[in-house]
Amino acid sequence: MKTNIIPAIRLTLFCAVFFCGFYTLSVLGIAQLASNSGKGEIITENRKTYHVNVAQAFTEDKYFWPRPSAVDYNGAGSGGSNKGTSNPDYLAEVEARIDTFLLRNPGVSRKDVPAELVTASGSGLDPHISVASALVQVKRVAQARNLPENKVSAVIAANTEKPFLGLLGTEKVNVLKLNLALNKL
Repeated sequence: MKTNIIPAIRLTLFCAVFFCGFYTLSVLGIAQLASNSGKGEIITENRKTYHVNVAQAFTEDKYFWPRPSAVDYNGAGSGGSNKGTSNPDYLAEVEARIDTFLLRNPGVSRKDVPAELVTASGSGLDPHISVASALVQVKRVAQARNLPENKVSAVIAANTEKPFLGLLGTEKVNVLKLNLALNKL
């Protein structure tokens, strides 16, 4: 028994020191090299501060909508709904989101509504949507802003983020940056 407990205690102490101390300080040190000392990207417009790495609630027709949030876009804590896809309450919630989207986006058929626009992300704070999710909203945004659709599509193209190193991830659009770019038109 002694031959098993002593190595287990040593390993536990080593892991506690390494992961609570060395590893944490290493990540903190690397974050200090990033822009804004690892606190995320911050944009200030019209004396209002926005955190680019946290989703913002946009519900007006003149704005592109982000993914729904299970935490009501509260950056203090993230989380999903934890409801399964067979949960009747969850299904009713998704159906209501689809109906709202179709009502506010005439001309879009039910099969063309991207799933990410009616289901919350795991964190509830995902600031990005896919390019397809942005393009399906172009008509509504263009009409609300009295802009030609091709001009709104050009703003999407200008704000599309490419995959990291051209390999990792997919093309995506930060909804906050996109909406702020539209406000500048």
